[in-house]
Amino acid sequence: MLNSLKTAFKLDELRGKLLFTLAIIFLFRVGAHIPVPGINPDAFADLLKGGALLGFFDVISGGAFKRASIFAMSITPYINASIIMQLLTVVIPHLERLAKEGEEGRKKITQYTRYFTAVLAFIQAIGMSAALKGALVNPSVWNYLMVALTFTAGTVLLMWMGEQITEKGIGNGISLLIFAGIVSRIPSALVSIGEYLEAGTINILSILLLIVIGTLVIAAVVAVQEGQRRIPVQYAKRVVGRRVYGGQSSHLPIKVNQAGVIPIIFASSLLMFPGQIASWFQGNSVAAWYLKWFAWGGVLNSLLYALLIIGFTYFYTAVIMNPVDMAENIKKYGGFIPGLRPGRPTADYIGKVMSRITLAGALFLAIIAILPNVILALTRIPNVYFGGTALLIVVGVALDTMKQIESHLLMRSYQGFLK
Repeated sequence: MLNSLKTAFKLDELRGKLLFTLAIIFLFRVGAHIPVPGINPDAFADLLKGGALLGFFDVISGGAFKRASIFAMSITPYINASIIMQLLTVVIPHLERLAKEGEEGRKKITQYTRYFTAVLAFIQAIGMSAALKGALVNPSVWNYLMVALTFTAGTVLLMWMGEQITEKGIGNGISLLIFAGIVSRIPSALVSIGEYLEAGTINILSILLLIVIGTLVIAAVVAVQEGQRRIPVQYAKRVVGRRVYGGQSSHLPIKVNQAGVIPIIFASSLLMFPGQIASWFQGNSVAAWYLKWFAWGGVLNSLLYALLIIGFTYFYTAVIMNPVDMAENIKKYGGFIPGLRPGRPTADYIGKVMSRITLAGALFLAIIAILPNVILALTRIPNVYFGGTALLIVVGVALDTMKQIESHLLMRSYQGFLK
């Protein structure tokens, strides 16, 4: 792998892409330490201390959320806007037509997503500014507006930086920014574990158990991310003029984890929000009842979390993969699945396979999501935000980036990373 990396840096074009990507990530890390004017960072950290939602988004933003920096909201509004636009593409006929128009249609949908991201970011920034309360140095209307606009500008800037990486660098820019944010928290997490060890809160066996669990999770994530069911597809021969087309065998790949990490984001946002709201009303009986029975990490909370993830996995997979369209595309190009008639029987078979494969992927995501609670119970190491979700994102982005670098190397007859 190191030899391949050296080879990549010897290629002028690939070296330029890698350096450009690293430069954007460096700017992202610098911006994560620039505070928003008008906010007391210490008061902001104390105000949100101990919230489960804080821990999750602080890892995603690379510590920018807790510091109340200009990148505090990270790229989350863009992710939410992209998910909503994907769902609206199925519902709104105009967006569905744009999605089928090819490159030009996708450009228009991307433009709509950018505008929608700015709107969502401003709404979220207004909510964050209103919830700051005592963290503002001068709690006036203009100061609230300035803080909200700064948060929004930070998210829009991150969106632009991610798109620049995708266009001029290596890998998916948005995913790489999330990857950089998660990885940047590793040194502080190691320092915290060392402090717990010195204080006697944990012992060396707990650390060894954490390493073993982490290694097994990484191996499982790689296996599931790369796992797929290949449905054989046979293409009939076609004679066009004097040339013969088709006649070859191929396959239709269906990934085990087709939805990625999106169901976890859906479920965590939906489940964490009521708890965060209830924590603001400490004296209320309803809030106290909710916090008692649905506390983050509890049995009921974990069970509901897992069920939501399974449901969202099926829902999102059904949105992005339509068996009827897949069967029609196979039929249009003269293909068929051996033993099945084209059309409805093929669509029913693909739907049946997808349902079974999705169950395995949904159960895997549910286990990955509740893994931090299991780690806490086994190792007694508190604040383990580097659970399965973070590892799922890190490993997935690393594999995707490595494959893109490998494709550049293979185009020039060089050996890739994965060999």
